Amino acid sequence: MALLKTIQAVGKYFHDIYDGVTSLVRGMKVTGSYFIKPSTIVTQRYPENRATLKMFDNFKGELQLIHDENNKHSCNVCNTCARRCPNGSIEIIYKKVEGADGRSKKVLDKYVYHLETCSFCGLCVPACDEFALTFDQEFEHAVFDRSKLTKVLNKPGSSSKATKE
Repeated sequence: MALLKTIQAVGKYFHDIYDGVTSLVRGMKVTGSYFIKPSTIVTQRYPENRATLKMFDNFKGELQLIHDENNKHSCNVCNTCARRCPNGSIEIIYKKVEGADGRSKKVLDKYVYHLETCSFCGLCVPACDEFALTFDQEFEHAVFDRSKLTKVLNKPGSSSKATKE
Protein backbone atom coordinates (compact mmCIF):
# COMPACT_ATOMS: atom_id res chain seq x y z
CA MET A 1 0.00 0.00 0.00
CA ALA A 2 2.76 2.45 0.96
CA LEU A 3 4.78 1.39 -2.06
CA LEU A 4 1.81 2.17 -4.34
CA LYS A 5 1.41 5.66 -2.88
CA THR A 6 5.13 6.30 -3.31
CA ILE A 7 5.00 5.20 -6.94
CA GLN A 8 1.98 7.47 -7.57
CA ALA A 9 3.75 10.43 -5.91
CA VAL A 10 6.89 9.90 -8.01
CA GLY A 11 4.74 9.55 -11.14
CA LYS A 12 2.91 12.81 -10.33
CA TYR A 13 6.26 14.53 -9.69
CA PHE A 14 7.61 13.58 -13.13
CA HIS A 15 4.26 14.41 -14.79
CA ASP A 16 4.37 17.90 -13.26
CA ILE A 17 7.93 18.37 -14.52
CA TYR A 18 6.84 17.26 -18.00
CA ASP A 19 3.90 19.72 -17.95
CA GLY A 20 6.19 22.56 -16.87
CA VAL A 21 8.77 21.86 -19.57
CA THR A 22 6.15 21.57 -22.35
CA SER A 23 4.57 24.83 -21.22
CA LEU A 24 7.98 26.53 -21.25
CA VAL A 25 8.77 25.18 -24.72
CA ARG A 26 5.37 26.35 -26.04
CA GLY A 27 5.99 29.86 -24.71
CA MET A 28 9.54 30.00 -26.02
CA LYS A 29 8.30 28.88 -29.43
CA VAL A 30 6.03 31.93 -29.64
CA THR A 31 8.77 34.26 -28.38
CA GLY A 32 11.35 32.71 -30.70
CA SER A 33 9.13 33.09 -33.75
CA TYR A 34 8.85 36.85 -33.10
CA PHE A 35 12.60 37.05 -32.54
CA ILE A 36 13.54 35.23 -35.74
CA LYS A 37 10.81 36.51 -38.09
CA PRO A 38 8.72 39.38 -36.71
CA SER A 39 5.38 39.70 -38.51
CA THR A 40 4.34 43.09 -37.17
CA ILE A 41 6.39 45.51 -35.16
CA VAL A 42 4.49 46.86 -32.19
CA THR A 43 7.39 48.59 -30.46
CA GLN A 44 7.54 52.32 -31.15
CA ARG A 45 10.64 54.52 -31.16
CA TYR A 46 9.57 56.92 -28.42
CA PRO A 47 10.53 59.81 -27.94
CA GLU A 48 12.05 60.04 -31.43
CA ASN A 49 8.62 59.67 -33.06
CA ARG A 50 6.75 61.95 -30.64
CA ALA A 51 5.36 64.10 -33.47
CA THR A 52 3.80 61.16 -35.34
CA LEU A 53 2.95 58.92 -32.40
CA LYS A 54 -0.65 57.68 -32.41
CA MET A 55 -1.91 55.58 -29.55
CA PHE A 56 -4.35 52.71 -30.05
CA ASP A 57 -8.08 53.46 -30.21
CA ASN A 58 -8.78 51.65 -26.95
CA PHE A 59 -6.05 53.58 -25.10
CA LYS A 60 -7.26 55.15 -21.85
CA GLY A 61 -5.65 58.58 -21.60
CA GLU A 62 -7.01 61.64 -19.85
CA LEU A 63 -10.73 61.97 -19.34
CA GLN A 64 -12.54 64.47 -21.59
CA LEU A 65 -15.99 66.02 -21.46
CA ILE A 66 -17.21 66.06 -25.05
CA HIS A 67 -18.30 69.46 -26.42
CA ASP A 68 -19.88 70.09 -29.81
CA GLU A 69 -19.14 73.00 -32.15
CA ASN A 70 -21.60 75.23 -30.22
CA ASN A 71 -19.71 74.64 -26.92
CA LYS A 72 -22.49 72.43 -25.56
CA HIS A 73 -21.99 69.19 -23.62
CA SER A 74 -24.29 66.27 -22.80
CA CYS A 75 -23.62 66.07 -19.05
CA ASN A 76 -26.89 66.14 -17.11
CA VAL A 77 -25.20 66.12 -13.65
CA CYS A 78 -26.41 62.62 -12.78
CA ASN A 79 -23.16 62.01 -10.87
CA THR A 80 -22.92 58.37 -12.01
CA CYS A 81 -19.34 58.74 -13.21
CA ALA A 82 -18.25 60.23 -9.89
CA ARG A 83 -19.94 57.41 -7.97
CA ARG A 84 -18.28 54.78 -10.16
CA CYS A 85 -14.79 56.25 -9.71
CA PRO A 86 -12.98 54.13 -7.09
CA ASN A 87 -10.48 56.89 -6.26
CA GLY A 88 -12.78 59.92 -6.17
CA SER A 89 -10.99 61.50 -9.12
CA ILE A 90 -14.16 63.12 -10.47
CA GLU A 91 -15.83 66.00 -8.69
CA ILE A 92 -19.02 67.47 -10.13
CA ILE A 93 -19.96 70.92 -8.90
CA TYR A 94 -23.44 72.05 -9.87
CA LYS A 95 -25.83 74.87 -9.18
CA LYS A 96 -29.59 74.78 -9.01
CA VAL A 97 -31.40 76.93 -11.55
CA GLU A 98 -35.11 77.52 -11.82
CA GLY A 99 -36.44 76.22 -15.11
CA ALA A 100 -39.19 77.61 -17.33
CA ASP A 101 -41.74 75.41 -15.58
CA GLY A 102 -40.81 76.86 -12.17
CA ARG A 103 -39.04 73.74 -10.93
CA SER A 104 -35.40 73.85 -9.92
CA LYS A 105 -32.93 71.65 -11.79
CA LYS A 106 -29.22 70.93 -11.56
CA VAL A 107 -26.91 72.64 -14.03
CA LEU A 108 -23.23 71.79 -14.34
CA ASP A 109 -20.98 74.51 -12.91
CA LYS A 110 -17.60 72.74 -12.93
CA TYR A 111 -16.56 69.24 -13.92
CA VAL A 112 -13.32 68.79 -11.98
CA TYR A 113 -10.99 65.92 -12.89
CA HIS A 114 -8.20 65.08 -10.43
CA LEU A 115 -5.68 63.40 -12.71
CA GLU A 116 -3.21 62.86 -9.84
CA THR A 117 -5.52 60.30 -8.21
CA CYS A 118 -6.87 58.69 -11.39
CA SER A 119 -5.90 55.05 -11.86
CA PHE A 120 -7.14 55.02 -15.50
CA CYS A 121 -9.45 52.11 -14.71
CA GLY A 122 -12.01 53.26 -17.29
CA LEU A 123 -15.12 52.76 -15.16
CA CYS A 124 -16.36 56.33 -15.65
CA VAL A 125 -16.79 56.40 -19.44
CA PRO A 126 -19.10 53.37 -19.82
CA ALA A 127 -21.06 54.49 -16.75
CA CYS A 128 -22.14 57.72 -18.48
CA ASP A 129 -25.62 57.20 -19.94
CA GLU A 130 -25.42 60.46 -21.88
CA PHE A 131 -22.14 59.53 -23.67
CA ALA A 132 -20.67 62.81 -22.43
CA LEU A 133 -17.25 61.37 -21.56
CA THR A 134 -14.39 59.90 -23.55
CA PHE A 135 -10.68 59.27 -23.24
CA ASP A 136 -8.16 61.26 -25.23
CA GLN A 137 -4.76 60.17 -26.54
CA GLU A 138 -2.70 62.19 -24.03
CA PHE A 139 -0.26 60.05 -22.07
CA GLU A 140 2.53 62.39 -20.96
CA HIS A 141 1.50 63.59 -17.50
CA ALA A 142 4.82 64.47 -15.85
CA VAL A 143 4.71 67.91 -14.20
CA PHE A 144 6.65 69.58 -11.40
CA ASP A 145 3.60 71.20 -9.84
CA ARG A 146 0.91 68.78 -8.69
CA SER A 147 -1.81 71.42 -8.95
CA LYS A 148 -1.50 71.25 -12.75
CA LEU A 149 -2.97 67.76 -12.58
CA THR A 150 -6.35 69.07 -11.42
CA LYS A 151 -8.34 70.05 -14.50
CA VAL A 152 -11.74 71.60 -15.13
CA LEU A 153 -13.16 69.69 -18.08
CA ASN A 154 -16.11 71.87 -19.06
CA LYS A 155 -14.99 74.73 -21.27
CA PRO A 156 -15.67 78.32 -20.22
CA GLY A 157 -19.14 79.41 -21.27
CA SER A 158 -20.28 75.91 -22.07
CA SER A 159 -23.82 74.75 -21.39
CA SER A 160 -25.79 71.56 -21.50
CA LYS A 161 -27.51 70.43 -24.69
CA ALA A 162 -30.64 69.86 -22.62
CA THR A 163 -30.98 73.52 -21.57
CA LYS A 164 -32.87 75.85 -23.89
CA GLU A 165 -31.26 79.25 -24.25
